[in-house]
Amino acid sequence: MAEIKNFDKVYLDFWDRVFRLCMGYTGNEAWAKDLSQETFVLVWQNLDKFREESQLSTWIYRIATNHCLRQVEKDKKQNSAELPTQHEEESSSESNTELELLHRFISELPETDRIIITLELEEVKQSEIAQILGLSEGNIRVRIHRIKERLTQRFKENGY
Repeated sequence: MAEIKNFDKVYLDFWDRVFRLCMGYTGNEAWAKDLSQETFVLVWQNLDKFREESQLSTWIYRIATNHCLRQVEKDKKQNSAELPTQHEEESSSESNTELELLHRFISELPETDRIIITLELEEVKQSEIAQILGLSEGNIRVRIHRIKERLTQRFKENGY
């Protein structure tokens, strides 16, 4: 528990990583910031439940992942007709940078693949990704390879 006694340090250490994870789900900076803040509220509220059976980062990523999944699903149910329109507007913009394209392509992936590639980009160990998702390391390796192939193909389709 010593590692999380200083919540300010935990927040500072993990904010960027959690934000990028949320960006992978939403592709929307404002929404990702909100989800990141909400994630840290959940971390704060559940500190007493952290049993140190996993790394602190694994625990925080799991909270962030679960929260993003719930909120994205909730938003889809509330605005199912509205989301594709917003997405088309983003994709039609010609001023997208490669990073913006990457976030957009990641946000188009199935949920589990979004989690996997976002954590891989955060340089989380594949064994830790497997633990977060409850999958085997071999499955994670194969999926990372396939996801990278899909993302590469999407960049090629868009002239990169």
